[in-house]
Amino acid sequence: MAKRTAIRSTENPLIKLVQENYLFQGLDAQWLGDYLPADSLKIEKLFSNRPIYTAFLPDQTLDTLYVMLDEGLIITRSTPLDRIIAINYAGSCFGWRSLPFSYGLATKSFPCSVEVYKTTHVIKIPLAIMQKLYENSEIFRERYRFLFELQQKFEYHLLNCSTYPPQAVASLFRALIYQERELNNQPDRQENFVLDLPIDVIARACQLNQRTVEQVLKGMQQMQLITIPKGEKDDLIQILSPEGLKEVYSATREKVNWWPLR
Repeated sequence: MAKRTAIRSTENPLIKLVQENYLFQGLDAQWLGDYLPADSLKIEKLFSNRPIYTAFLPDQTLDTLYVMLDEGLIITRSTPLDRIIAINYAGSCFGWRSLPFSYGLATKSFPCSVEVYKTTHVIKIPLAIMQKLYENSEIFRERYRFLFELQQKFEYHLLNCSTYPPQAVASLFRALIYQERELNNQPDRQENFVLDLPIDVIARACQLNQRTVEQVLKGMQQMQLITIPKGEKDDLIQILSPEGLKEVYSATREKVNWWPLR
């Protein structure tokens, strides 16, 4: 994943928004400051393994958008099946599907738990400010619309997981590669995609057990589709061949000769 600098207490949150977050990236800082004065932007730390809110509860909505500033991992879990249906990294946002305006008014689903998997920092943007930005900026309006489209495409990839383990894991990788590319988070300057993906997150997104996921990752390493960087923090997976993963994603059992492992 793209390397993000740690939050410093002296840093202007507004500059972080226009430099690193998809929704605000490249917007004029002075113009944005008229809506979001620097003294009104409070950076909040969200600690790992804690729920934030439950989305899609009947007659309940949010009053803020959560904007992620630095490294972290936020998951959305569909509670009936305990399946992860959304993964958010720094440079992204979450909570927009529960805001009661624009496309959020049409977004309904079963209750989903939004949880902090790894500690991150966020800024909360009030609903009233979101509406003003949406009304007064065509760029902001188009990016906000695209967030909804991107989530639908992410879930579409997961629908194509099938029960065949290599295809299931490749589907998740393809979904995240597409998502991070469209959000301008990746690839890095060396054209690398690096995903922070713990084994149990992969398992719960693909509906596989953890042992099976470990075996799939082992096979993908042997085929040089991915590598797990040594000496780095746990859970990082570097994608070596996005095109190779695309072939696995669309393959049938007969076409993947490395599964099961021999």
